[in-house]
Amino acid sequence: MPKWLRKSFVVMVTILTFGLVTPSQAFLYDQSSSVKNPKRDIIESSPDDRSEISPSSTRSEGNGYLNKDEFVTQMLLEAETLSYAKFGAKIRPVIENEFSDVILPNIEKAIQEIATQYPEEDLVSLAVTENPGRGQSEKIFNIKNEKTNEDIIRFHVRRDNPPQQGYWFNFHYHTYHDQFQSHHALGTIYWDKNTPPNWMS
Repeated sequence: MPKWLRKSFVVMVTILTFGLVTPSQAFLYDQSSSVKNPKRDIIESSPDDRSEISPSSTRSEGNGYLNKDEFVTQMLLEAETLSYAKFGAKIRPVIENEFSDVILPNIEKAIQEIATQYPEEDLVSLAVTENPGRGQSEKIFNIKNEKTNEDIIRFHVRRDNPPQQGYWFNFHYHTYHDQFQSHHALGTIYWDKNTPPNWMS
């Protein structure tokens, strides 16, 4: 995401929510550290102390809801943050560039597709609700409809080990349309012949 767009987004949120919403500490840290280092630092936090960006924090001026562009921008920021947290200090440096170039744009497309399925006034009810899974868990994050209390899309990464081919990270998602049965591919990233470390290690 271009630096000017990110700064414009932060300014817009600040103006629209002045005095009403306090930005999360992770979000503030990310903005301050991006000036020093264009690559994001890993924010170490436990599931209990990680603040999430509230969907209501970026409501469009005057209409009380998110437009589709704001929704996609907000969800993509969360997706990137949670993905890097899941990778941890051992995996992130190895796959970060390829993830940014190949996988993240496909996550954005999946989120845009979700945004087209809802009227703009309902987008404010969609929120990231899950922290990444540790160890061998596939879960990166879910997007949930808070009105119905049901997941609508789940983003996962699976470790594949085809014979004689080493380890690959298979990024995919599932949707509520078929009760989360089908795998929708986001892309794969090669790791190594050696077994990868656990997630978030």
